[in-house]
Amino acid sequence: MTPAAELLAVLAVVILGAKLGGALSTRLGQPAVLGEILFGLLLGPTGFDLMHRAVAGRPIFSHGEVVVEGVHLLAELGVVLLMLLAGLETDPSEMKRVGLPATGAAIGGALLPFAGGWALGTAFGLALGPALFLGTILCATSVSISAQTLVELDALDSDEGRAILGAAVIDDVLGILLLSIVVGVLGTGGNDSSVLGLILRMLLFFVVTVAVGRPARRLVRRFARQPVSEGLLAGALVMTFVFGWLAEALGGVAAITGAFIAGVFLGRTEMGHEIESRVKIAVYGFFLPIFLVDIGLRADARAALGGGALGLAVAVVVVAVVTKFAGAALGARISGFGWQSSMRVGAGMVSRGEVGLIIAGVGLAQGVVSQNEFAVAVLMVVVTTVVTPPLLRATFSGAPAAT
Repeated sequence: MTPAAELLAVLAVVILGAKLGGALSTRLGQPAVLGEILFGLLLGPTGFDLMHRAVAGRPIFSHGEVVVEGVHLLAELGVVLLMLLAGLETDPSEMKRVGLPATGAAIGGALLPFAGGWALGTAFGLALGPALFLGTILCATSVSISAQTLVELDALDSDEGRAILGAAVIDDVLGILLLSIVVGVLGTGGNDSSVLGLILRMLLFFVVTVAVGRPARRLVRRFARQPVSEGLLAGALVMTFVFGWLAEALGGVAAITGAFIAGVFLGRTEMGHEIESRVKIAVYGFFLPIFLVDIGLRADARAALGGGALGLAVAVVVVAVVTKFAGAALGARISGFGWQSSMRVGAGMVSRGEVGLIIAGVGLAQGVVSQNEFAVAVLMVVVTTVVTPPLLRATFSGAPAAT
């Protein structure tokens, strides 16, 4: 078969298997993303290792490496579109409305895990880059899993539910900023003059994007009125890709930062919901399954844990749960919530989900995170995804949610 034909076959398996895994996970009371991640691990070297499997001495895919690279490039594009969606769903005015408890939970839930991950990586002998990236991965929060559980508990509209949702949005912004700074600093090798140059480049990037953001979205609006099919979506994608390119070429930061900023600009217009609805179809129907399975194709948890990383994996999981729970709860408590409400907020912030996978994937692509450390990060994401619903149910049991 040609490489293109093999890629089509793999994509069919990837999308079908991921969706079936997500459906099974949902029926078992877990979020769909968990089943999709596990299917990716099953397909990759942790499990069946489909891309390198041979039958009767002949490889199933004769162009395996080309196909893997094709899947990976589609996954990278999917990450950019995921961050565009995150930007479209981020309302700066809403961040002001959620109040001090959400802000305090977000700051505490970012800084303590970052410090804990950095310290843990250093204690296990990791170099500066991997240790910083470990801290950055632990900063992430995925609100989708918590939101699903809060709906089941009839607590999404409670004070704690609103604080969790607001804190998760702020956490996303903080995580992207931290990721951009860490990627940039590591790219300079830590040289003081280079770091100063990076800061200036980042400032220049943000100045340029703020200056051209509104004119750019006016161009998108004009393009949408042209007699072409899907002009609005095409214009939004062009703006997103240009901002992503500017992030790396001008700012020296991750391309997802530019995509996120483009989404924030586009989301503050009457076009925002229409763009979001169109992008969601492509992301959730095509790109997200590919992204999650690509994680499994690149992560070899079996080799990593068998190669002496078991201690690190256990420590990372414990630190991930404890620091996020404690940091978010303390931040909410200091900002005015009672202890019971603060504990609920802390429990709702534990899951990392796809956000942690995005950050881990950037680290692997940058060559900062090794395959073993990447596999540990994937395991941490799976465990925190599983433990969050029971933690939330435990903290909400016995007393009604505040409203």
